[in-house]
Amino acid sequence: MPLDFDRVWLPYIYLYGVGGVFFVFGLIMILRSEAYNKLNPSDRRWMGLMFFGFLWYAGLHGLGILAATQL
Repeated sequence: MPLDFDRVWLPYIYLYGVGGVFFVFGLIMILRSEAYNKLNPSDRRWMGLMFFGFLWYAGLHGLGILAATQL
């Protein structure tokens, strides 16, 4: 039984698409509430880690799906 696009990739796109919207909305709330100070190196590092972490887990998940479907 072949794995179709809508059974494999649509859940992935939905997960990181909808999750990404909430992620960006949360970051916008942080920026507008002035909880983030771009002059503070610690705040800049944590903001970078937030973006990196989202992309890292999305990338690992995508690579895992690719590895599983290339049997």
